[in-house]
Amino acid sequence: MAVLDASIVNVAIPSIRSSLHTSGAALQLIVAGYVIAYAVLLVTGARLGDRFSQRRMFIAGLAVFTLASLVCGLAWNETSLIVFRFAQGVGAAAMVPQIMTLIQRNFTGNARAKALSVYSAIISGGMVAGQVLGGLIVSADVGGSGWRGVFLVNVPIGLVLLVVAPRALPTVTERFDRKLDLAGLTVLTVAVLALVLPLVLGRELNWPVWSWISLGACVLAFAAFVAIERAVAARDGEPLFSHRVLAAPGLLLAAATLFVIMATFGGWMFVMAIHLQSTLGYSALHAGLLFIPMGVMFAITGLNWERIPDRFHARMIPSGLVLAAASMVAVGALLREGADVGPLVLVLLGLCGAGNGLAFSPLMTRTLAKVPMSLAADASGILVTNVQLGIVVGIASFGTLFLGLAGATVLSASHALGGTAIAEGVTVLVAAALSARAAR
Repeated sequence: MAVLDASIVNVAIPSIRSSLHTSGAALQLIVAGYVIAYAVLLVTGARLGDRFSQRRMFIAGLAVFTLASLVCGLAWNETSLIVFRFAQGVGAAAMVPQIMTLIQRNFTGNARAKALSVYSAIISGGMVAGQVLGGLIVSADVGGSGWRGVFLVNVPIGLVLLVVAPRALPTVTERFDRKLDLAGLTVLTVAVLALVLPLVLGRELNWPVWSWISLGACVLAFAAFVAIERAVAARDGEPLFSHRVLAAPGLLLAAATLFVIMATFGGWMFVMAIHLQSTLGYSALHAGLLFIPMGVMFAITGLNWERIPDRFHARMIPSGLVLAAASMVAVGALLREGADVGPLVLVLLGLCGAGNGLAFSPLMTRTLAKVPMSLAADASGILVTNVQLGIVVGIASFGTLFLGLAGATVLSASHALGGTAIAEGVTVLVAAALSARAAR
């Protein structure tokens, strides 16, 4: 549910826009606001799990997430929906990191690698599945719910899980007296908002002076965050991004690579959803079903990459990203004149999913398998934080680029996807270069 909710709203965007009369910037905040809260609170959520037990924090986060989903479905305007989406992100941040920690501490050897592969596939595969499920829910319009159904669907599922989770999760787990880095958390939140808000709002407001000041301030805020983390470590505290965790073999490069991968992946999902429905005029169901090849191929490669001989694994990750980059650019070229989606585009979307599956799941699995058990919670929190921040930055940057290129005419809108696809392809090649270096 947590991963689906990062993308399920994409297909509902046109419906939300017409129902609540939202601006383009508000739509980006509705999508990204959830991920912002989710991302910046993940490490803190992992530490709270260590302090109060993963079982308790999972159930508490699930309860908050389910309640927030309910009020999102009842939202009366764009402001209330943005606020409730942030609340959803808080619940997800309390719930999600407990899963990774439990996997790290309860599985060993091949079983651990397999569990991590499934987890990794769900993280990214859920992004695509969200597009499909969102289209089905919006088009079904059960009881006249329309876009509200993409949030309300979480409520019965969440209630069932609240009954199942206490029985299924370990009742006794090792607990640690973990310290919280509230200063680091506050500054990181400010830094992320200072980066994302001008990217989201700047284009629509014609780039006012405050947007440039905010972008400059985000650089200072990130520098302040680094200084605070070092100060916390110097006085034997526990910084959000611990040096011991970052020093784990390959983790820093893997985190950077995952950030870039998910920035392009999240941006691509957002841009394609708008193009298919607003430019090509497809229904939410039609648009959602077109993402099935990407989801299926991602799942197949993400869950079966270990069948490929070990000697090819290092080259497999950058090769998969090159395949994904080429597929994105090709799709943009085929659709840039406003052409309908044909069989070739569906094949290319499948190749894009396969390429990402060959990169994301093995990169996360191989990295976390090298992390010492004592650092499991923080390592999982840092990697998933990077994944979620990547989605936020991708939606804000590529969404802004696409909307800026689209302009007001159908012709310019049909060319916008081609330009955005080229930018995305180049960015994915950067991720390929980073992953090749990480493999070495």
